[in-house]
Parts: sequence; structure tokens; C-alpha cells
Amino acid sequence: MTTGAHRRRTVRAIVRNPMALSGVLLLVLVLVAFFAAVVIGWVAPEAAFDADLRNVNAPAGSPGHLLGTDSSGRDVLVRLVVATKATMISAAIALGVALAIGIPGGLIAGYYGKGVDRAANWVSNMVMSLPSMVVLMAIISGYGTSMVVTMTALGCMMAPAVFRLIRAQVKAIRNELYIDAAKVSGLRDHRIIARHVLQAVRGPLVLMVTMMSGIAITVQTGLDFIGLGDENTITWGGMLSEGFSALHVNNALLLWPGLAMSLAVAAFFLLGNGVRDALQRSDQPASSRRSGRRRAGAVEPDGHESLGAAGTRDGVAAPAEDEIVAVRDLTVRYGADGDDAKDVVSGVTLTLRRGRTLGLVGESGSGKTQSAFALLDLLPGPARLVSGEAWIDGVDVRRLPARERGRRIRDAVAYVPQEPMSNLDPAFTIGSQLIEPMRHRGMTRKDARAKAARLLGRMGIADPQRVMRSYPHQVSGGMAQRVLIAGAISCEPRILVADEPTTALDVTVQREILDILRGLRDEAGMTILLVTHDLGVVADLCDDVAVMRQGRVLEHATVHDFFARPRHEYSRTLLASVPDEEYVRPPYRDDAAAMTEGVWR
Repeated sequence: MTTGAHRRRTVRAIVRNPMALSGVLLLVLVLVAFFAAVVIGWVAPEAAFDADLRNVNAPAGSPGHLLGTDSSGRDVLVRLVVATKATMISAAIALGVALAIGIPGGLIAGYYGKGVDRAANWVSNMVMSLPSMVVLMAIISGYGTSMVVTMTALGCMMAPAVFRLIRAQVKAIRNELYIDAAKVSGLRDHRIIARHVLQAVRGPLVLMVTMMSGIAITVQTGLDFIGLGDENTITWGGMLSEGFSALHVNNALLLWPGLAMSLAVAAFFLLGNGVRDALQRSDQPASSRRSGRRRAGAVEPDGHESLGAAGTRDGVAAPAEDEIVAVRDLTVRYGADGDDAKDVVSGVTLTLRRGRTLGLVGESGSGKTQSAFALLDLLPGPARLVSGEAWIDGVDVRRLPARERGRRIRDAVAYVPQEPMSNLDPAFTIGSQLIEPMRHRGMTRKDARAKAARLLGRMGIADPQRVMRSYPHQVSGGMAQRVLIAGAISCEPRILVADEPTTALDVTVQREILDILRGLRDEAGMTILLVTHDLGVVADLCDDVAVMRQGRVLEHATVHDFFARPRHEYSRTLLASVPDEEYVRPPYRDDAAAMTEGVWR
């Protein structure tokens, strides 16, 4: 489905939503009054001040005065229309200032976290602790009744609400796996924020914008009503104040501006709720459901390091020529140094040789994925790399500046995460997500689309064009995994990190995925790091194997040696846990029999 079709579907959802449609109709009425006020200001600027002293306090429906006149004989309808312009402009100023401060602040604080988040959150809390009306009155007493100054101050007071909403939404999705995929593909942070993060927060933001519009109108009207507005500007609040003064003479003067304000506020609230519901029903992105992983700088580099003539750096030997990846003494720590710190990966050393597949195996929580993330520079926010080296193509990327490190990793390494459906952005078609990394590398859209179709065909997908037009929820888990592999190899990496690529797939699809990975290794000469807990997959696909437990590598051997002559006791335990056809399990005994012996089964 194209973006245009998606927009049309959203528009249809809005039209079919009674709440949204009511809001649209009311807002159209307000906008008609606004533009009528603009026309009156050009054609007859004095019309709102013309007094008919023979028709003072004329009732509604009087000849020439549809809504009557006020205590000075001025036409109520004309003044009501003219007041719409000033009131809407005031609300727009306050809303614009709030959004201009709150949206960038929330995006930056939520996306980057750490010190930026703490500082921005402190400022937000400080502003929210101030009494808004008292601050506005103090500003008016010091700077006069300027509408621009007052509404700018109001916008600053409302900005923390926008900031907190955006920050919370961004923090909920910044670790989503499709965000990690965008980082690995080489997108800069501002592109990720604009293309992915903003898509996910716009539903709640639409509702917040409409609510704040109503609040701004109400506050501006209230200030004018109590006499703190510009006396030379016609506003709904000023008309309410005049009507209140003439309450016992002509109580209708309170009705019309009050009704206008109520309709405008209702228009924004109804429209906001309706548009939010329409966006959700039309499969637009909502706030994320789960937290995943986020890139974090592990060890702050101190600059480029060059190899000496003997192939050493600081006295440490560089990897051998056929070692495309060498991880040495890798330690990943969660928490600050002290009693709360925990090393989830400790002293890990791994070697990947060109054109071979290394299986990284171990039970859940053994540190397999954390080791892979350390290599990819995708450690979660609380984690940090406290020691170790990560050599890729003869360069220790941990010693490079962040920008150069990211460039080298994304040029050489591709990542296929587990849970394929969670790693495809639900807001975009599969084709657009496959094309984007190739476009980032300078390929034309036409060539990128053709290559994406070829890659999907290579992955065993019978109808690549249909899949490219589909959204992630429209394909199966096995097909989504093929899409992820196609996207991973689209920029022709030399190394592929596959994290549990066959998890939750049926046996037939698992076999097909393994055949695809085997073909990449044998035909393209790709080096593969396969993170798995399935020893059957290791035996089928891998050339070498490393066994991890409690954050440490216990054994590193060829697959043949591992299965034939495991050296470590834990390796032998893992192999013994694999079901054997020759082993006959004892018969099942029910709970009653077990309880008789005092044993719960």
C-alpha cells in the first residue's frame, strides 16, 4: 500500500468518525469566521466600532443586526466575527511557542537520555511548579497588555506538558528493535527521529495539540474578561466582560461570545479525539509496546590507533589475516561502579574466520546477545563496555571515534535480530524499508527497488512485488525473517550477525532459513556469527562453536571437536541434555502416586 493510499484511508476514517466529523464541521465554522474577520479588516476596518445610537441593546433579529447590538449600539455579529481573529491568533502564538519548545526538547531528552534528559526534566519540573496565572499577571504588570508577550509567556508555561508527553513516548520506543535496525542501516539520529520516532508520537501529540488549543483560548479569554487584555483589541473575553457589565440590561451579550468560545474549544477537542482514533484504526504508528535495545557508547575512544610494522598496537598483536573479527577480553557491565554493578559479560574472547560460521551457544542469560551487541555498538543504555577489543578487518573499532566506529561497523557488519515481526516498522511497507538503506548508499530508487525484488526472490519468496507492497502485519513470521535477511545483506556486508534467526519458526521454515544462511556463506563468502541455544542448528550450519555460561566463554572449538570431544564439563552437560532416540524415559507417574511417596512431580 502506497503512502497516498494510506493517507486516503486515514481521511476516510476521519470522515466516518462522528466525533472527528463534528469537530471538522465546527472548526470550519470557526475558520470561516476567522477569514471573514480578515476580510472585514481589509474592506471595512471600522465596521466593528460603528455605533447606531438609535438601536442600543437591540435584541437578536433586529433589522440590520442579526445578533442585536450592544450597549453602545455596535453590531454584535460583526464584533463577534472580528474577535475570532484576535482570539485565534492569540491561541496560535501560545500553541506555537509550546510546541516549538516542547517537541524538540522532548525528542532530544527522550532519545538521548542520560544528562540531557536529567537537565531538561529538571527545567520542566521547575516551570511546572510555577503558578501560571500569577506569572502571567506579573508579566502583564511589567510589560503591559501586549497580546504577543502574554501569549508567548503562556506558551512557555504550557511547553512542559508537551515536553513530558513527547519524552515519555520517545523513551518507550527508543529501544524498539526497528529503531536499532535503522541505526545499523546507517541512518543518522535526526533521520531516525524524523522518520520513525515522530511517526510513533504523533497520535498522542495530535490530542495534546487540540487540548492545548482549547486551553489557550480559555486562558486568553479569561485574561481579557478580567481586564488584563489589550483594550484596543476586540476579543471574545472583552465582549464577555462588556456583557457582564450589562447583564441586567441585555443578558444576550454574554450568550454569543460564550457560545463562540465553547464551540471553538469543542471543535478542537472533538477533532483531536477523532483524529487520534482515526490514526489508530488506519494502522498509523502508536506508542511502542515493548522496550528493546539501544545503542550506547561503550568505551569512549581517545582517537585513531594505527598498527605498527610488526602488526601490533601498544604491544598487542593484531589478529591473523584470516580472522575477520576478533573479540578480546570483552567485559560488559550494568550499573555504576560499586555494589550495584554487575558484569554480564566478563573476559569474552571470540574469533570469526573469513567464510566460516561461528555458533555462539549457551542457555538464556549466558551473555550471548550482549556480546553480539557489544560488537555491534548497540549495548542498551544501562550497559557499558569497561574493557576489551573488537577487531574488524584488522582495525580495533573500539579505539575509533564514534562516527568512524559507526561507519566501519555498518559497512562491514549486518544484523538479523530475533522476533522478526518486532523489527519491521509497522508504519511503512516492506519495500520502503528494504529500499531505504540502499538509497542511503547512493543507489537510485529504481535500482534499489529492483535489487530489493531480486533479494526477496533469492530468499525464496515467490511473489517479491506483492511482498514489497505489503505491510509487516500482512506477512507470516517466516516471510518476515526472510525480509530481515534480505535487508541485512542488501548493502553487501562481509559479516552477518544472526541472533536466534529460527526462534518461533516451524521446522520446515527453520530448515529453509538455515539453507539461506548456508548459501550466503558458501556462495558469497560471508562470515556469520550465529547466536543460538539450539545445538541442532549448530551441528547443521556452523564450522566453529563457542560455549558461554554466566558471561564467560568456556570452550571454543571446531564443530567436529565440540561434538566428538567436548573439553569442558558444561559442554558435556549441554550435549547430554539433547534428546537421544536410544534413551528411554521412565514412565509418567501421576500426582497422586507422587504424593503417596511424599514427592511432587
